[in-house]
Amino acid sequence: MPAFPVLWRDRRGRLSALRIATLAVLIWPALLIVIDAGRGALGGRPLNEAIHRTGWWALVFLLLSLAVTPLRRSARFGRLVDIRRMVGVAAAIYAGIHILLYVADLRFDLLKVGSEIVSRLYLTIGFAALLGLLVLAATSNDASVKRLGGLRWRRLHLAAYGITLLALIHFFQQTKADITVPTLYAGLFAWLMGYRLLAGWRGEGALSPLGLVGLAVAAGLVTLLGEAVGIAIAFSRPVLAFAGQFLVAAFDPDLGIRPGWWVLAAGLAMAALEAVRGWGEGRAAPAPAGSTKVAVGSSPGSALQPR
Repeated sequence: MPAFPVLWRDRRGRLSALRIATLAVLIWPALLIVIDAGRGALGGRPLNEAIHRTGWWALVFLLLSLAVTPLRRSARFGRLVDIRRMVGVAAAIYAGIHILLYVADLRFDLLKVGSEIVSRLYLTIGFAALLGLLVLAATSNDASVKRLGGLRWRRLHLAAYGITLLALIHFFQQTKADITVPTLYAGLFAWLMGYRLLAGWRGEGALSPLGLVGLAVAAGLVTLLGEAVGIAIAFSRPVLAFAGQFLVAAFDPDLGIRPGWWVLAAGLAMAALEAVRGWGEGRAAPAPAGSTKVAVGSSPGSALQPR
């Protein structure tokens, strides 16, 4: 079978609706950039707009690849694992296009490109994240797992967390005005990392709804505080005094919904999903082994069959 059709087939070679839908989502941003370029909708500096869009989507897909684990656990949807590599590789592809467009914007002057990357810290950080992403993308295949061994391969791909952090720092540094979106993404990343730390500490497949509520509150609060500290530093304000004022002001709807509230909402949505799915599993659970009640037309032994 050719390599390309594998993208829309599962590991058994069957056509996968999930993979087809994922592929469409991953391709759509690039297609939209091409369409907007064709109709002159990329503004006065089309290359610069395309650079920003591809970088943004690279970060979005990177965060989505990290979100697969909590989503599949809380939603009890194990098939999401089948698309995690696709999303991660797409992040690397968009990051690669991001740097290629940057090179094109500098008229393919590689010496100038190298000089800019070395002399500008945010470019250095972004380039380091790109190199890491390309390494992970190149090893996101079964052949690399076999060659490296499962344990070494997993250790290598733990670098995704550090790479995401570098990408977020790059995003913050190149955002010159409103940092609402970078703050939101940083808060979601904090939630994702908190989830992994708690799940590893408790040794559970999925966190309890109560644990997820606590994580949502903590991540939302950290996001609000982080935004307050960042603004205070940027405008040379006393950090502690300004942070207190900011937290009070964050409850004022006239100032807009701050990123911390969106992080809290996302975390509470995951807690609700976990609660609903757990409740559904409880209702579908078989009768206890010691129960003497047997359904009409069934044999006593049928209640002992595994689910």
